[in-house]
Amino acid sequence: MSGARGRFIAFEGGEGAGKSTQARLLADALRARGIAVVITREPGGTPGAEAIRALLLDPPGEGWPAEAEALLFAAARADHVAHLIRPALARGAWVICDRFVDSSRAYQGSAGGLGDEAITTLHAFGSAGLRPDRVILLEGDEAALAGRLAARGERADAIEGRPAEYHRAVAAAFRALAKADPQGFAVIDAIGAPDAVHQRILLAIGDLLA
Repeated sequence: MSGARGRFIAFEGGEGAGKSTQARLLADALRARGIAVVITREPGGTPGAEAIRALLLDPPGEGWPAEAEALLFAAARADHVAHLIRPALARGAWVICDRFVDSSRAYQGSAGGLGDEAITTLHAFGSAGLRPDRVILLEGDEAALAGRLAARGERADAIEGRPAEYHRAVAAAFRALAKADPQGFAVIDAIGAPDAVHQRILLAIGDLLA
């Protein structure tokens, strides 16, 4: 694949949707086809972005104001795009990312009240507006996803621990983004055995593999 640009796949969805599991399964499937794959996450993926991740998910003091939170996410993403995503795509690898800019649009822009224009303007400046080739939006029943989170037995981070109303607003924002861009998004039922969800995802990106 050295002569062609790679593909960029982002997994999106609410807490407990199984994004990291499905990202790993997709990476394994692509590698089995002989495709070079880089799997990464946001916020994070590079040393600079991981340092910002720690500030975002375990904030000092009383936590970040909404504007500061959005700026930190944008800064982490700019470093991630410059130092990992674009170089990997340029050498022909596929990049699979657990969250990207649409999380900022849903969480900070919509549920956080900053508005979509503010988030997309930051992204245009910080990351030259880079978009995934396909966004895989994992959706599921709120109670089922909450049950998955509880089963993990992990302490909620600063964003996971926000009220249910906030997370419902995030889910509604993701649905609206997908409806507005049906070519860019594939909406996938996240409920069921991981392998069954994985097969739905493979069907949804079949055109990118052709």
